[in-house]
Amino acid sequence: MKPIYTTKATVTGGRAGKAKSSDGNLDIELSVPKEFGGPGGKGTNPEQLFAAGYAACFESAVRHIASEQKKKITDASVTATVGVGPRKEGGFGLAVSLDVTVKGMDKADAQTIIDLAHNVVCPYSNALRGNVDVKVKLH
Repeated sequence: MKPIYTTKATVTGGRAGKAKSSDGNLDIELSVPKEFGGPGGKGTNPEQLFAAGYAACFESAVRHIASEQKKKITDASVTATVGVGPRKEGGFGLAVSLDVTVKGMDKADAQTIIDLAHNVVCPYSNALRGNVDVKVKLH
């Protein structure tokens, strides 16, 4: 694969640190969630960033496929839920669900489009396939 876009982000301080992209567009504080024994706080965390990135990417894939198929979407949204927890093999793993809303077309067409987004187009889905169980549900 030859990338058409590449970006960089640097974190200092781990989950309780700071994240900054190489172009400066992302410059945020990180906080350890209370569920991990941290104080919580106003900062974000890797799971929130991953959820936002996956949701944005997946919705873009849905819109791209709809456009290619000349199907009109009047509105769409994707809510990504990302959980992290211990794996039975050791270490930690992710659990992901995507709740997708597509308005402006019948349910069968919308389902076909989200299936293509998940199984072919979305790079997040492609990267996770075979390693993380991702549940995709059309609402």
